[in-house]
Amino acid sequence: MVNISGLSTETRNELTEDIDLLSTGQIIEIMNQEDLKVVKAVKDALPEIEILINECIRAYKNGGRIIYIGAGTSGRLGLMDAVEVVPTYNSDRFVGLIAGGDNAFVKAVEGAEDSKDLAVEDLKRIDLCDRDLVIGIAASGRTPYVIGGLDYARSIGARTGCLCCNFNTEIAQHCDYPIELSAGPEVVTGSTRLKSGTCQKIVLNMISTATMIGVGKVYGNLMVDVKATNEKLVERCRRIVMEATGCDHDKADEVLKQTDNNCKQAIVMILLGITKDEAKEKLDKADGHIREALK
Repeated sequence: MVNISGLSTETRNELTEDIDLLSTGQIIEIMNQEDLKVVKAVKDALPEIEILINECIRAYKNGGRIIYIGAGTSGRLGLMDAVEVVPTYNSDRFVGLIAGGDNAFVKAVEGAEDSKDLAVEDLKRIDLCDRDLVIGIAASGRTPYVIGGLDYARSIGARTGCLCCNFNTEIAQHCDYPIELSAGPEVVTGSTRLKSGTCQKIVLNMISTATMIGVGKVYGNLMVDVKATNEKLVERCRRIVMEATGCDHDKADEVLKQTDNNCKQAIVMILLGITKDEAKEKLDKADGHIREALK
């Protein structure tokens, strides 16, 4: 029998024990107050978050992937963060795995989170290698699926991290770079899609964004590796080039057409007055960092 009584995520919140008697206004007021604790919890964990992000940057620069594994809400949040990296930063090297497979994103798969072997199968299916970094996400800090995945990753030499919403968790003992934080008991007991889920989303935002900045996919605060997959994003590319170079709409459009909507190349071409091939060469030598390419 699994004992979860000691987990802060399963403890009853004394401030909400009569929440079913409150008005809608009172309910959302207390939820808002509880959510303020999330920001403090994340702030307290910033040193550990920084360490893990630096390892993500190292892995990425070495050709590795950042792989999130989790079950339920935790798995969905990891999968969502990984998917969003593709259009935002034109990178497919963030991968999200959820216990039960992709179908579990919209419908719970009973028992999947309790299987360590399923995680091993999922990681083998994507050809996990020692250049990759695997991050286990689990509010409870004890999910067998996550533990199985982390153990397998370490067995083949891959680096590992975790993101848990309790302290002194079992999962932290199975990884190299643990992040443990807690915003306290949930408004509705055990409903970790609430404060715990918000904690996880904030930290995942930090991991993916800071990693992408670290590998040169942001110039200033512009997402210069955006993938132009629709009309809105094509226009965003134009605006990015205009903001970065001070050129007008027509010039941005002209140069982007030459580069097949490659913002980085277009920016370097305009700022240095060089050809597409010359801009590409400079960016390659600078490992994709525009500031280095401009020197």
